[in-house]
Amino acid sequence: MPSDGKESELTERIEAFMGQLRQRQTPGSYSVAYTTLDILRRVVSQTRWQTAKDLMVIVKREGRRLVSAQPSENVVGNMIRRVLKIIREEYARLRGQNEEGDQESLHKLLVAGVEDDDYSLGLHGLKPAVIEAINEMMTELESSADNIAMQALEHIHSNEIIMTVGRSRTVESFLKSAARKRKFQVIVAEGAPFYQGQVLAKNLAEKGIETVVITDSAVFAMMSRVNKVMIGTHTVMANGGLKAINGSHGIALAAKHHSVPVIVCASLFKLSPQFLVSSDQAAFNRFVSPEEVLSFSEGDLVSKVHIPNPVFDYVPPELVTLFISNIGGNAPSYVYRLLSELYHPEDHDL
Repeated sequence: MPSDGKESELTERIEAFMGQLRQRQTPGSYSVAYTTLDILRRVVSQTRWQTAKDLMVIVKREGRRLVSAQPSENVVGNMIRRVLKIIREEYARLRGQNEEGDQESLHKLLVAGVEDDDYSLGLHGLKPAVIEAINEMMTELESSADNIAMQALEHIHSNEIIMTVGRSRTVESFLKSAARKRKFQVIVAEGAPFYQGQVLAKNLAEKGIETVVITDSAVFAMMSRVNKVMIGTHTVMANGGLKAINGSHGIALAAKHHSVPVIVCASLFKLSPQFLVSSDQAAFNRFVSPEEVLSFSEGDLVSKVHIPNPVFDYVPPELVTLFISNIGGNAPSYVYRLLSELYHPEDHDL
């Protein structure tokens, strides 16, 4: 348990963050990931534990609480798994082992979950080593969007027409970076019923980028003149599929029909070892108030109809051409390899 002087402070931070997750008051995936790491760093430094095994039990316990506050916020679970991987790696390093060498072949990847070590050996220096590794990860998180934007000139060329949907801060930064040296046009589907695409179009236009706003229903008609589609995503699933803003699936299908490449900008912290279970849409998706679709002022009509208003779409991996992350570009088929580097197989299920 946390030491007496800091117990209430840590508990208050965790409860406050859980409240923000429940009420969806977090501004974006990056903020959620960074705050989760900050809390886990405090858990490592302010709780009493003797061995790596004790620490992993504490991290998993607090992690499950955070995940339960908002199950659709996948990056919370991703950060918990990254910290658990850090604990395992630092433990192995301090014991003079090299865990990386055990995961070279596909066969070894499949059997990597079988381990002899139970992490019950007390090691001097484990706490500062884990905290330092978490600090490095937070620094990596801070620079992830910039690292993606730096690759813009490799993918966007002069006089191209780019289509996107809604507003992804990563895509916005990517397009603005390319606009410093290239002239191109952006077609933005407005992303009804939240209309975040209009916000993106305004921001791009202010930077001198030629921007056209279209309704979501006009995507297919406009796709034939588009050179590439660039979208952000909330989560990259284990099979390379996307949990992306509502409307993304329609754009990806139109792009497939017209043989237009679909490029997804997503930092590695959005990569999840979870799969979509088609029978459990409620856990995968997030449904919000139908006020944006049909106003409550239409009381007589609202009481007679059922109006689901999902936030996300699932985009299967076969509709995605390329992922651009903070470490470079990868095809959806390479996601399994990235998962093995980021997460330990025993931590996939918290």
